[in-house]
Amino acid sequence: MKKIVANFKMNQTPTDTKKYLMTFLSRVSEDADVTLCLPFTSIAEGVYLTRGGNVKIGAQNLSDEEKGSFTGEISGAMLKDAGVSEVIVGHNERRAKFKENSKIINKKIKIALKNRLKVILCVGESLAQRNTLKTFEVLKEQLEEALKGLYQNELDRIVIAYEPIWATGTGKHATQKEVEEAVKIIRKVISEDFSAAAAENICVLYGGSITQKNCKAVMNAKGINGALIGAASCDPLELVKIINII
Repeated sequence: MKKIVANFKMNQTPTDTKKYLMTFLSRVSEDADVTLCLPFTSIAEGVYLTRGGNVKIGAQNLSDEEKGSFTGEISGAMLKDAGVSEVIVGHNERRAKFKENSKIINKKIKIALKNRLKVILCVGESLAQRNTLKTFEVLKEQLEEALKGLYQNELDRIVIAYEPIWATGTGKHATQKEVEEAVKIIRKVISEDFSAAAAENICVLYGGSITQKNCKAVMNAKGINGALIGAASCDPLELVKIINII
């Protein structure tokens, strides 16, 4: 069974989420491994409506501070207490638009793990970096900086999402070969920094303009364990179709 993470980004009010889930939950398979990463304001609604089911609720971000005078921030403890089980860290939109560097991402991961949240760590290169053959260098640096100071057993609560910047919200998507190359790099870095067993066991997702038309080909890539879905997840019927295909 492939793991599916849906990232709703800054879409849906709590009212929208209620309508969405009434449609989605009545159609999604009980066997599906699905996490819906909702806006903060929709988390309570999501947790309430999915209680007792197999669909999990995740968050799209958390603070790199544990508590204190940080107006507008949401802590790991707050997310855990609200019923969140997973959180996205290092999404390229956070890196680019909100200037989150590797130090901040590393802090966020440690805080998430401290609060018993599973981490969905996003890594990926730009088109310029890919064209200049720097994909390996970029992914290696992002992974090593993000996972610095972690123990191997903590990787059990980390999912790596390969999300090339050039395929995020652009309508373009990586080919099966490109995905396989990236997954090979990711597992190689994990193997060298932790162990071969850790590299084999870690869950790796692909994200980047996934739709029901291209998801089957991408999910056939060797070493891929699932998908991180953005825009397509905003339509409950589209997301169900993707889940059924995968």
